[in-house]
Amino acid sequence: MKYKAPGKCPVCGEKLEITKLNCPKCSTSIEGEFRPCRFCRLPKDELEFINTFIMCRGNIKDVEKELGISYPTVRSKLDSVIKSLGLEDESKKRSERREAISHKRDSLNELKELKQQILDKLANGELTTKEAMDKIKELKI
Repeated sequence: MKYKAPGKCPVCGEKLEITKLNCPKCSTSIEGEFRPCRFCRLPKDELEFINTFIMCRGNIKDVEKELGISYPTVRSKLDSVIKSLGLEDESKKRSERREAISHKRDSLNELKELKQQILDKLANGELTTKEAMDKIKELKI
């Protein structure tokens, strides 16, 4: 019977390193420092959650139904897996990039609206061509 390799030291709780690999067919052994996959260190409950999440193709509503849990619980479990996999910082960076892009998009839309207002005033004779050009230059488009 094969057992799942422990991910943490039972004495101090630190992450264990793989230092030996063995072929069961020919008994070849390789020693060194090997990196396990990120998922190998996850506890059983998080692996089961990830399995369900993948089977549901990441659809949180389907995960809710499959596991019989609420949306906040699904999010909490997903956040826990992200943290366990050491992806927390990457997730924050992606979120910050999305917010920055959204902010830039909003700023560009606002500039476009201001530009259109200036052009409308020019068309209605409320501004001279020079005044409109000066105002558009001030927008720094």
